[in-house]
Amino acid sequence: MAIPIIKNWKRYFSNTDEGLGSSYERVILNNKLGSICRHFNVSSVLEVPSFGFTGMSGINSMSLAKEGKTVTILDNDKDRIKLIKNTWKEIDLPLKIEYSENFDLQPFADNAFDFSWNFSALWFVNDLGLFLRELTRISTQAILLCVPNRSGLGYVSQKILGHRELKKYLNETNICPRNIKKEMKKNDWILIDRNYIDCPPWPDIGMPKENFLKIFGLNWLLKKKRPISMTIIDYYKGDDPKFPEKMLAHSWFEKKAPKFIKSFWAHHKYFLFIPEKRTLK
Repeated sequence: MAIPIIKNWKRYFSNTDEGLGSSYERVILNNKLGSICRHFNVSSVLEVPSFGFTGMSGINSMSLAKEGKTVTILDNDKDRIKLIKNTWKEIDLPLKIEYSENFDLQPFADNAFDFSWNFSALWFVNDLGLFLRELTRISTQAILLCVPNRSGLGYVSQKILGHRELKKYLNETNICPRNIKKEMKKNDWILIDRNYIDCPPWPDIGMPKENFLKIFGLNWLLKKKRPISMTIIDYYKGDDPKFPEKMLAHSWFEKKAPKFIKSFWAHHKYFLFIPEKRTLK
């Protein structure tokens, strides 16, 4: 949880360096999105809200566009929409992006998308119940909701340090798993998978991961010196084809850590839902 990004998100469009933490997170997320889309034979994707607590806004669905999916993004900031459009154009990827003052009502027809999702963004929604009702209306195959791990050490520490801004800018009740599952059940959608995600060998802290590990003498975990700039944008441009491979070199902890450890170390949790009628087929 990096509350300052609420105010400084624009800087990532002029300097795309996101650091190791966000870079790792994006690759792990890409793998999860890809597996879901393959399983459900997805062709159309909606990401809403697109603004979460990760570096450059509006690029989390780029991997799906590269795989040939039709991607639509909904955002509530016109300046951010322009910057997102420019970024996708620079990488030569097709994108449909829409503006909405808020996310309570979706400007899309019933069953418009195979798959809808968001990442660390639900707390920007005004009315969770109304938003999820709309999301289930326009989605046919699956919905993925990723939220910060509220039991994680990083979340707890940053919440203590930034409690005033958290209360001012975010609806924390929206990321409570109990509330999410309750609302999705009302809409006749079934939870089929949930787990921790984004669990690297460093905690979710508000400083460069290299600096944190160095404090405890653990910088050897990174093995190699970090390059001057670290951004998945270079991978999408074709300039760094081994980017995913380099990030996945740090996934050993995510693969091997027991669930108990992940419960207080993982940065996020995900919840995957499908419509109840699908289970009857």
